[in-house]
Amino acid sequence: MAVISRDVVIVGAGPSGLTAATELRKSGLTVAVLEARDRVGGRTWTGDIDNAMIEIGGQWLSPHHTAALALVRELGLETFSRYRDGESVYLAADGTRQQFVGEGFPAPAETAAEINRLIALLDDLAAEVGAEAPWAHPRAAELDSVPFSIWLERQSDNEYARETVSFFVAGAMLTKPAHTFSALQALHMAAAQGSYTALATDTFMLDKRVIGGMQQVSQRLAASLGADVHLGAPVRRVQWSDAGVTVFADGDLEVRADRVVLAVPPNLYSAISFDPPLPRRRHQMYQHMSFGFVVKVHAVYDTPFWREKGLSGTGFSDTDIVSEVYDNTNHGADNGAMVGFIAHEQADAYFAMGPAERKRAALDCLVRYLGPEAADPVVFYESDWGSEEWTRGAYGVSFDLGGMTRYGHDHRDPIGPMHFACSDLAGHGFQHVDGAIRMGQAVAAAIVAQRSLV
Repeated sequence: MAVISRDVVIVGAGPSGLTAATELRKSGLTVAVLEARDRVGGRTWTGDIDNAMIEIGGQWLSPHHTAALALVRELGLETFSRYRDGESVYLAADGTRQQFVGEGFPAPAETAAEINRLIALLDDLAAEVGAEAPWAHPRAAELDSVPFSIWLERQSDNEYARETVSFFVAGAMLTKPAHTFSALQALHMAAAQGSYTALATDTFMLDKRVIGGMQQVSQRLAASLGADVHLGAPVRRVQWSDAGVTVFADGDLEVRADRVVLAVPPNLYSAISFDPPLPRRRHQMYQHMSFGFVVKVHAVYDTPFWREKGLSGTGFSDTDIVSEVYDNTNHGADNGAMVGFIAHEQADAYFAMGPAERKRAALDCLVRYLGPEAADPVVFYESDWGSEEWTRGAYGVSFDLGGMTRYGHDHRDPIGPMHFACSDLAGHGFQHVDGAIRMGQAVAAAIVAQRSLV
């Protein structure tokens, strides 16, 4: 058995864990990073699929992702803007196809006004609730007790307006049906992105990509840490006390440290045996946090043919199995790439099909968005994070009804020498790479500050 002694051991080599390790190193502390996978990056993964570079995991940066943008620049990486020139496409429930320009889905004037009214209402509430401590809002318990779908019904009798507003949280972000999470959880999602307007603006939320792929952020951080990053080392057991921790991982690896940072999503804590067990409240809390379910489908073509038709590649549908699509062509590439998203109950239906049927269903939908040329890509790939052993869902973990006010106020608190850092626990940047980086920085700063008091 290899026994290592360090000041801090970090479990998870995604953006959060590697940021924490890097910041701790800068402060003069020794670290060891243990990663279950054979790669770094966590939920960011830039893959080579049939000679096509595909962002299998998280990929986009928004203007408010200031921590991530700063780190990208610090690492010497560059970004490029998503292609968005031309008209977008909306596939209506009645089967009609409409091309449009701007952020709002095509709708009658009265419905468009109702959508704008609801978004303005949500903007005001999100600003009140805030990103960092929504459970502290005076109306938190009330807002956390009602499903977002029911809350919307109480605000408007316009079904189309409700479904449109719900889409940006349920389908596009939390990837859960709107009846399964609370209005408070929806408001937190919006506040974490700056506003509901920002959340509903695809040119804001899906603004830029990293040239060469988002996984490079983790790869460059890991390279600076060198041999202190251990791959293929799933953590199985953590012994802890006020005196420190001993972490046991596959490969007969044992790390003794003063502190441990768990930089993995909360649903994976149960894969670790804690000695002594975690406090009962934390065990209970993690049973009320769960991933959503979304599949990214990638289609690569010889050319970005949709651009010649005056299309941006952006498309939306409330009812089609692929609910949103975007031009995902890589920087400087001659070919064209599209990415689509299949979320929550539609993803359930998608995986009830066999592989060939799934591919045809997805491509048939792309044909409705873009035209017959979309039927025959040179590369087709599914990013199914629900089947990933060390993730088990996408994009991130959120609370069930009532969970945020019941547990949120202490879900980031350390337990003895154990600290927690991941995008799922973030305020600003919640569920994004930006939130992961912010949490890594915050946990590292807290550890350094505590040590300076000793």
